[in-house]
Amino acid sequence: MVNEKDTNTESVPVRGQWTGHLGFILAATGSAIGLGNIWKFPYITGEYGGGAFVLVYLICVVVVGLPLMIAEMMIGRRTQENPVGAFQKLHHRGSPWQITGWLGVASGFFILSFYSVVAGWAVAYTFKAIIGFTGSPEQIQNQFTELVTSPIDSILWHTVFMAMCIAIVMGGVRQGIERWSKILMPMLFLILIGLMFYGLFFTRGGSEALKFLFQPDFSKLSAEAVLSALGHAFFTLSLGMGAMITYGSYMKRNESIMKDAVTVSFLDTFIALMAGTAIFSLVFHYGMEPGQSVGLIFKTLPVLFKETGPLISVPFFILLVFAALTSAISLLEVVVSYFIDERGWGRVKSTLLLGLAIYIFGLLSAISSITLPFRGKDQGIFDILDFVTTNYMLPVGGLLTCLFTAWVFREADKIEEFGSKGSIYHLFSIIVKIITPIAVIIIILHGLELLPFMNYGNK
Repeated sequence: MVNEKDTNTESVPVRGQWTGHLGFILAATGSAIGLGNIWKFPYITGEYGGGAFVLVYLICVVVVGLPLMIAEMMIGRRTQENPVGAFQKLHHRGSPWQITGWLGVASGFFILSFYSVVAGWAVAYTFKAIIGFTGSPEQIQNQFTELVTSPIDSILWHTVFMAMCIAIVMGGVRQGIERWSKILMPMLFLILIGLMFYGLFFTRGGSEALKFLFQPDFSKLSAEAVLSALGHAFFTLSLGMGAMITYGSYMKRNESIMKDAVTVSFLDTFIALMAGTAIFSLVFHYGMEPGQSVGLIFKTLPVLFKETGPLISVPFFILLVFAALTSAISLLEVVVSYFIDERGWGRVKSTLLLGLAIYIFGLLSAISSITLPFRGKDQGIFDILDFVTTNYMLPVGGLLTCLFTAWVFREADKIEEFGSKGSIYHLFSIIVKIITPIAVIIIILHGLELLPFMNYGNK
């Protein structure tokens, strides 16, 4: 195995490692915080009625997301390997459990290919915000349709975003990922705090936004809402895709995995709630409906930004780009780390070649006119990849990781990585053995539309 040099001492080759505790926290939080927090969380919260959905979501983060994140970090730090190598090292060379790692690597490849297209839209809208949104509400909303259906524009912004992602990962763990996480994450926090402050104190919708998000109305809570909260809690923390295994493999031995996982989960959830507060303050201020589905960010908000001007719209879309970028670099790192560790490639070579491969494959998602028959109708490559990774690959990867940690990972090694054998560890063991697998199986069955109490035919 060829190790990466991430120190200034060229004569001492070592595998990449975070310089310190803060670097890991910012990088791991950046991996978790992405478009799911700023884009998806607000619109699904709006769709499912607000406070009751948020409460269920918070419970799911604690019961499902946090234990699985701890498990992935434990596997990564114990082995100091990429996702494929990690499962082989903990079991044996050629172990069938390595399929879990392969699912992570493949998921990182496929997700980044279409994720970059969405992130490219955010980059494009940053420039639109600088120029200013003008025209009637219909004209402003049609700008998004024109962007999505224009192959030239979609490819252009997909190219810009992937170039930024490749450049950062090429720098390595310390000089690339950690360095830029220390720049992007504080800026992301500051921008979001400013937007939330504006929404709470300079609009008439602040108090209504807080009421909508934090005052549960259980009459609006459906089985579909609970399942959506469960699924989003799983996916928003970058679980099941090998990212936390990879980032955990760069952790130092003296750091507490339990405390770090709690910190990352808290910050990820806090960011989502801050974004929801900022966005719904504007929505309620202008008398719009909160349940605007996927068009909330790129259709509804630009209409509102016409009134607020670039002072609010530009920071918002920069925030969206930063969030997308911190997640994207972790997806690319999962793929790159495999070729560095297992194939002996150098970081520059592996980042350039794999980044280019992901970029080329992503062109299929950028061209909306390319469709394939899928689930009874013609669908775009973007929608197909989104569905397959979200409903099949990530949940299966998460389930296998959970089962491996519960029943195959040596108990002594788990206790050493966890840091104690007290009541908290026993609670963690029970959750990972029973509760989390059941929850993930429910996510998988829901994705397959096989839950008996759901009426899928009328969706």
